[in-house]
Amino acid sequence: MRRSDRELTDRADIDDVINRARICHLALCKNNVPYVIPMNYGYADGCLYFHSAKEGRKINILRSNNAVSFAIYVDERLATSDVACKWSTRYKSVIGEGKAFLLEEQGEKEAALAIIMRHYSDQEFTFDPLQVNKIAIIKVIIDSISGKQSV
Repeated sequence: MRRSDRELTDRADIDDVINRARICHLALCKNNVPYVIPMNYGYADGCLYFHSAKEGRKINILRSNNAVSFAIYVDERLATSDVACKWSTRYKSVIGEGKAFLLEEQGEKEAALAIIMRHYSDQEFTFDPLQVNKIAIIKVIIDSISGKQSV
């Protein structure tokens, strides 16, 4: 990282960003064409979880190239100035890379859905097996992660 004074080095600070944010921008690539999609997610045990339709561009890309990267941020706010080139944005962010896998087993998919729902709610949910069968669950095993802040 070029600006080491802005690096989040404490894993608790990195996890705080992941746990407070509501959207993860997931980046995929096929044939040197990048594709980024904002998604709801869950986080547990060093993995990100996403739910998706079983077909579409995202799933097609993941089947041919499961290398992904992601960006998550919180506390973003504009910092204005009387000088145009002095404007900035304040934020805390996390970026990382990993490998994405489609979960197939019903129990794994339900556990992942519970992780996703816990990210947004304190409620406990049960999942209709017929509905779970209709969706895809993407599990991203994180290989590298870093955090940055501009406060």
